[in-house]
Amino acid sequence: MATIKINKQNFFYNLNQIALKTGSVDKISVVLKDNAYGHGLKLMAKLANEFGVKNAVVKNLKEAEEIREFFDTVLILKDKIVFDKVYTFAINSMEDILSAQSGARVELKVDTGMHRNGIAMDELDEALKLVEECNLNLIGVMTHFRAADELSSELFWQQKNFEFVKNRVAEFGYKNVIFHSQNSAAILRTKDFNEDIVRVGIAIYGYNELDGIFDKLLLKPVLTLYAKKISTRELKSSQRLGYAGDYEAQKDMVVSTYDIGYGDGWSRGDSKEPYVTANGLTVLGRVSMDFISLESQKDEVLVMDNAQKASKHFETISYEVVTALSKDIQRVLVT
Repeated sequence: MATIKINKQNFFYNLNQIALKTGSVDKISVVLKDNAYGHGLKLMAKLANEFGVKNAVVKNLKEAEEIREFFDTVLILKDKIVFDKVYTFAINSMEDILSAQSGARVELKVDTGMHRNGIAMDELDEALKLVEECNLNLIGVMTHFRAADELSSELFWQQKNFEFVKNRVAEFGYKNVIFHSQNSAAILRTKDFNEDIVRVGIAIYGYNELDGIFDKLLLKPVLTLYAKKISTRELKSSQRLGYAGDYEAQKDMVVSTYDIGYGDGWSRGDSKEPYVTANGLTVLGRVSMDFISLESQKDEVLVMDNAQKASKHFETISYEVVTALSKDIQRVLVT
């Protein structure tokens, strides 16, 4: 079967680069949502714990339950808000406050310009009062940047808005509240980290998506994708291969079928502009649901070792390439 290999040393290298930015591993919160960006939720949680990370971010309670044992705190971005000693829950709307269980540990998300989730700036005072009235335990206040990876004034505009939020929270008398706004792009470009924690996702998996204008911090991809040979055959010159016979052999050749396809989360792409694997083999014809064809007789081929490079071919982003990979593909730790 197809295999995903996870490089422990590369993961630790990336975490260390972020720790050097923040000044302490204690200030790192690893984002493990969506199966740890396709890398394997429980596996990456174990590795983060081994490195010394104490905080994590996930999408929902289901994910949180899988990794609870590895962290001191787990921030849940969207789910029913209940009381728990380990979990904190993001408040994305005024309705979230009203529906939360009394005593729940919550983190107020404020919309400083992303305009996706969070309390509006002009709702902040009302939200802070309501948090107290509903007997919720305000653990943190956060926001999310919409363009930290681009050279523009938008990051600074949102940071200024968040400074107002911080001051307002303090004026309301809330103490021992952690503040966090930085994502991977923000921490990679920052020169002076001054918040309580960073929520870091794609960077720990080895990808720096900043525009080329910024200083480029080297990160190392953690995930490599391999496929196993299913069958081999001789293809005669002029014979056509696969659905619609999109590939026509220009010579006599030996081709093999390998066990990766769009059913496994690998992009179907366009057979007229075929993908070339990490070890230089061109995909022949259309990608099938479960298979690709290559001019090779190897028992195993390296399909991808860098999602950022692959994403450029498929005209998408590294996030989509890795998160699309099926949970059913075996993840193997390489030390």
